[in-house]
Amino acid sequence: MNTLRMRRGALAVTAAVVLPFSLGACSASGSETKAAAPASAPTTAATPQEGATANDEPFGPACAGVPKEGAGSFEGMAKDPVATAASHNPDLSTLVTAVKQAGLVDTLNNAEDITVFAPTNDAFAKIPKADLDKVLADKAALTEILTYHVVGERLTPEQLENGSFETLQKGKITTKGSGEDYTVNDTAKVVCGNVKTANANVYIIDTVLMPE
Repeated sequence: MNTLRMRRGALAVTAAVVLPFSLGACSASGSETKAAAPASAPTTAATPQEGATANDEPFGPACAGVPKEGAGSFEGMAKDPVATAASHNPDLSTLVTAVKQAGLVDTLNNAEDITVFAPTNDAFAKIPKADLDKVLADKAALTEILTYHVVGERLTPEQLENGSFETLQKGKITTKGSGEDYTVNDTAKVVCGNVKTANANVYIIDTVLMPE
């Protein structure tokens, strides 16, 4: 009888010692599970930031023709001042020739924080050849036209939604649109916009702008 009581006493002591450890282990395990649960939160928080970056990218149908690598790519153009960057884009070769004829390469490359509305080769091709040749041979007239395509600040797409800006030629240009669809002076359509160079934002357009 005494032996049976001793065994029951031993079991009671063992249970008293082991039970708190078991409950403690369960409690710790539960705490770890709860603590680990928020680990997935940063993944969902990163999505809006990615979207914001995408909104700052070049846009428009003509952007597809820009080289993916090298000096003429978006990454390459971002490293060079605007006149140099434009010289690496084959679709802007007529503009680059005109800028050289007018002696504006250094002016554009040395300017700080400007916006250039850059007509494509096809835009210049809309001008009758005789008229274009005449303008290219007249440095004063050519300078008037080219500086009319330049604004003395970096313009974002949002600023183009309903904008009016003074150009380096001292004339005014107007812009309107939204999203990825913008026009300048109601005549020129932006075909590749928000292109960054080292000192400028560039909006490639399909029509040459003429100062009034």
